[in-house]
Amino acid sequence: MSRDFFDDPALLAPPRAVRIGFDDGSFVLRSPEPLKPYARCIGEWLDRWAAETPDAEAFAERTADGGWRRLTWAQTREQVGRIAQSLLGLKLMPQAPVVVLSDNAIDHLLLALATMHVGRAVCTVSSAYSRLTKDHTKIHGILNTLGPALVYASDAEVYGPAIASAGLHAVTVFSRGAESFPGALSFDSLTRTAEGPAVRQAFEAITPDTHAKYLLTSGSTGHPKVVINTHRMLCANQQMIAQAWRFLDIEKPVIVDWLPWSHTFGGNHNLNMVLRNGGTLVIDEGRPAPGLVEKTLANLVEARPTLHFNVPRGLDMLMPLLEADEAKARAFFSRLRAVFYAGAALPQASWERLQKLAVKVTGHEIWLTTSWGSTETSPAITSAHWKLERAGNIGVPLPGAELKFVPNGEKLEMRVRGVNVFPGYRDAPHLTAQAFDAEGYYCIGDAGLVADPARPESGVVFNGRVAEDFKLTTGTWVSVGTLRVRVVSALAPLAQDVVVTGHDRDEVGVLVFPSAAAATLAPEELARQIGEALKALKAEGGGSSQAPARALVLKEPPSADAGEITDKGYINQTAVLKRRAADVQALYAGGPGVVKAG
Repeated sequence: MSRDFFDDPALLAPPRAVRIGFDDGSFVLRSPEPLKPYARCIGEWLDRWAAETPDAEAFAERTADGGWRRLTWAQTREQVGRIAQSLLGLKLMPQAPVVVLSDNAIDHLLLALATMHVGRAVCTVSSAYSRLTKDHTKIHGILNTLGPALVYASDAEVYGPAIASAGLHAVTVFSRGAESFPGALSFDSLTRTAEGPAVRQAFEAITPDTHAKYLLTSGSTGHPKVVINTHRMLCANQQMIAQAWRFLDIEKPVIVDWLPWSHTFGGNHNLNMVLRNGGTLVIDEGRPAPGLVEKTLANLVEARPTLHFNVPRGLDMLMPLLEADEAKARAFFSRLRAVFYAGAALPQASWERLQKLAVKVTGHEIWLTTSWGSTETSPAITSAHWKLERAGNIGVPLPGAELKFVPNGEKLEMRVRGVNVFPGYRDAPHLTAQAFDAEGYYCIGDAGLVADPARPESGVVFNGRVAEDFKLTTGTWVSVGTLRVRVVSALAPLAQDVVVTGHDRDEVGVLVFPSAAAATLAPEELARQIGEALKALKAEGGGSSQAPARALVLKEPPSADAGEITDKGYINQTAVLKRRAADVQALYAGGPGVVKAG
């Protein structure tokens, strides 16, 4: 990326932040730039591009025969109008959401946009709850909590069993196989009614505080919370991002994205960026998994995105494929403005590997950047809208957001206030009250620190989840999030990921999920190399909290069905520790396979 890009204020806002200190040791960071006006609702974006760039490609997805289904902005708006009219004609239960159970797809998108266009909320639920297990207890609990007016899924054969046994009183719609499900409607039937004036009337009744989406938290406790996302939150957040990434008002983004719409990263940050800026979204059927990441690469090579969004695991799986085929790597990087990672911290080893590849095929480094936020903040709070030298910095607060740092033990807990913050959890006033402090700041649960306390514009360094951290029996605090990233980098390329252990123990350990590179080594050699890496970490200093004393390589990969790996591709540390308690016991018992630091 040329130096001119980073130095041109027409393309990127200069990093700025104001620090306001308080007597109790807490302080607030905020942007000095005011938030500019933003859209009333999601549908205003769609109406704009259908009028201004009707023939521009808006959305594309692969078809079963390997071809493409493509929609222009005008075609998208026409289909949304038809479906919206059909939804009104169904006389659905008031205040009840439309729930989607299947993966990203154009039909899914059209239904979601139509639902929001007439002032009703849509909720996309992770397809894993219905598709990957025969135990439908969890999806039944979710559906009963949501109380949907309409349930949609792509395929009756795949999703029908979970819906049929849920005991719902809701309209059911499928794109395929509706005729095999008693009483179900086909998705195509929703597109056969011409839009009438009732759609415009419902659209004009939407206010910024109208509920646009419900998103479920990860549910590590077993009881997902229903997060309200209003039109105000979503529209304001895209304006906040655009004031940092000013090039979005000049260059329409082209994005190839697999990230699921059941999560805020894919469903709000990325999808809404295309909607707000009139870009193009190629819906990627790939995933960061063997046999599926190859599909992602094929789509990236063909579409040549201007922005690439991914989680660290996804980048780690793409890199060996790109390194092995320079022509594909050149196509991938050919018009790429940035590689944006989120969802989990990026190990420095992965950062350096990606930059090395970029230099090899383009002659210069790529802009590697990130942001920070949550489902409750729609999602972006901060943005690193300048050239970073290494991983770890999550940027400065965006216009319209306030970031408060409150001393909590040995860390600074971060709390958030702003127009992009949610009003609460649906039908859960007690949980809502617990989520905010007395000043109205959302208690997000993460910790951070200013990179250079004398320069608030230097950005915030992420310092882990407050709830994940623990004390050793020695009384020493262990920062799980930051240590995990250090260990994965130290073990590169042998570890796909690690889980940090040591609660109520006298030393830190790690459970290691081995990578494909690790599988090529004999067990003795793998153990030797891991031992050497742990020894090197110990030699760097920092004490017992900064260097695992032991490691155990796990034989079984992380299980998505058991909740150990999310559909965004990152490891759920809590779920792994709970499910693999016997492995933790073996790690500290020092039995076969345990590697100790030299």
